[in-house]
Formats: sequence, C-alpha cells, structure tokens
Amino acid sequence: MTALLSNISVPGSTAVLQATTDYPFNWTASAQAEFGSGQSLAPLCTVCCCGFINRTLTVVFMVSLAFAIVVGNVVTLTVFVQTRQSRTPQGYLKVSLAIADMMVGVLVVPFSVYTEISLMVTSAPPIWYQGSSTSPVSSNSLGGLVSPWQPCMFIGPVFAGCTFVSISTIFLMTVERSVAILRPLHKDALVTRRRTLLLILLSWAASFLLALAPLIFSRNFTLEYNECSRMCNYTPLLFGSQLPPDANILLLFPAFDFTLLGGTLAVNIVSFTSIRQYTRKRKLLSEGSLSDGGGGGGGGGGGCSHRPSFSDIKAAKTIGILTFAFTASFSPIAVFVLGNVVGYTWCNFSFIAFWILTGNSCCNVIIYSVRDHRFRKGVTLLFLRDHPPPHGEKT
Repeated sequence: MTALLSNISVPGSTAVLQATTDYPFNWTASAQAEFGSGQSLAPLCTVCCCGFINRTLTVVFMVSLAFAIVVGNVVTLTVFVQTRQSRTPQGYLKVSLAIADMMVGVLVVPFSVYTEISLMVTSAPPIWYQGSSTSPVSSNSLGGLVSPWQPCMFIGPVFAGCTFVSISTIFLMTVERSVAILRPLHKDALVTRRRTLLLILLSWAASFLLALAPLIFSRNFTLEYNECSRMCNYTPLLFGSQLPPDANILLLFPAFDFTLLGGTLAVNIVSFTSIRQYTRKRKLLSEGSLSDGGGGGGGGGGGCSHRPSFSDIKAAKTIGILTFAFTASFSPIAVFVLGNVVGYTWCNFSFIAFWILTGNSCCNVIIYSVRDHRFRKGVTLLFLRDHPPPHGEKT
C-alpha cells in the first residue's frame, strides 16, 4: 500500500493520508463528510450489518456458506480423484473448477468472517482496517511512512483470480463437449489429457495475472476491506476529489467475463443446434425403419458411427446449466462495477451482488448431484465403502 501512495504529495498527517486513500466505493457521502481528523473509522451501518442481530445473522450466513463450499467441493474432488472413469479431460476440468471454488471457501469467506467477528467483539477496527486512522504508522530507516500490511492485498486477488478461473474453466468445458458432439470421431485426437492440463495451467496463470492487473499496470489502486460488500475490493486512490485517469482499468474484469460468457453461449448454441438436428434425424430414421426396415436400418447404421453418445449430450446440457448459473451469479457484480466506474455508490446492493457470486462456489456440486448419475454413484460409494456388503454379495 505504501508503494501505491508514494506518488501522492500530501502532508505528513495520518488523517490527510487516510482521506486521500479512501474512495466513495467504500464510504457513503455522509460517512465521508462526518469523518474528521483523529476520529476512529467506525464500520458503516448497512442493511446486512446494522445492529447486533443483523451482524450475527450475517456471520452465521458466512460461516454456513464457507462450510457448504468446502464440504461440497471436497466431496467433488474426492469423487473425481477416486473414480477411474473420471480421469478424463472433462474430469480434469471439473477438478480445476472445484479447486477454484474451494479456495473461495477456505480463504476468502473465512477472512470476512474473521473481520466481522473482530468488529463485533472489539470496540476498534482491526489494525489494518481500510488503512484506518487508528492504525499506527511507523517510520522506516529511510524516514518514510510504513503502514500495516493489508491482508486484502492477498485475499482480493485470490477472489478475483478464482472467479476468472471458474469462468475460463466453464468455457474450456463447453469447448471440450462441443468437440465431442460436433466431431465425435476426432474427439480423442483433438482433446487429450496433456492439452487439457496445459490449458488448465494457462487459464490459472492468465486469470491471476488479470486479477493483479490494476496493481501491476497502475499505481492508482489499492485493495481494502469494503464495509458495504464485506469483502476485499479494489479501491482507486483519489487525487483531491477526482478519480485517477486510469480508473476504467477495472472494466477489464466484466469485459473478460462477458467475453468468455458470450463465447460459451455461442458454443453452446452451436452444440445444442447439432444435438437438435441429430435428434430430428434419429426420429426420421426411426419412422423410416417402421415403414421400410431395410432402408431405415441401413440409414441408421450408416449414421451410427458419427453420432454423439448419450453421455456427451447429457454432459453438454449439464455444462449449459453451469454456464447459466454462473452468468446469473456474475451479472449483479458486472452491474455494480459499471455503476461504480461512472460514480454511483450502491452500498446495500454491493453486499447482495458479491455474496451471490460467492454462493455460486457451492452450486456446482448440487448441479452434478442432480445431472450426473456417475457422480451420484461415486458419492454413494464414497460414503458406503466403509460398510460391509450384505451377506452373499460380492464387493
């Protein structure tokens, strides 16, 4: 954070330094007006955290969500690792998606829980809370100011990077299923384990590079715990009362996500169009076989080797549902980011938007349980393997 502040010429007052670094994304206008020199940075009263009961319910919600994310994705990883049939390119992509979701439940949500409990138990915010004026500022050997390390500098990019990994993995899963449907004879040659693992590594590297882009390519951003969303968010550094000239760099996030979501939607449309054509052709062949068994049987046999399998079709539909779920959970965030860039402050809406997106991390295991019979069978075997089989039944 000190590196980001080094290009701003301000007096040595801590209060002035705080007023320079805070941004209305984190404060309402009234809260900023009431903030003065030497005052403690009190958490903002929002619809989710105004009063002890609401704050307690919010913490209970966060803890429950973290538990659901971690348990659900641990089960998903265990099933895919222990099931031999899951060691396929599609299985590797699902493991990548589960790891990204589990990191949200292990790192991001528990940090918000810790911060909220700290605000409830102690009368003062944590030492690093939004670079608070209550934080002690020490001097280094060169005479410069050194503020406490901000944990959000780690938690924020983790959340953003995992979000980008999720959407890029869903895009890769869609492409893999489209190859299985459109080119079933060439699927094994085009989609190999080695290529899939390489694409997974590239997607993780590119996603976290993009998550760090505002910090790498600009010195006008920092990461702070947002008292509206109750998460770590990017915060532009104000120059007086003006936004930095490169504030629009945050638009890279929704642009990246909606580009991949649009590509995923386009590939899904092509795949489902092919499935529909195949279904119609199969119906015509079936009707022909009833009237002319020889011609219909020959036609069916001729097209049999080129048709996609039932499992490929069902997997494509499952990935379509995953895409819809992620799009629905990400859209509020995109609206919030666009509104912030043009200067709107939606405090209560930001809490809803960010935690809807976080809740998507536990949705995939629910979708697998409903749509994938192999996954359900793997879960059943996972929880029943310690029980002896009935007498006379082979293991």
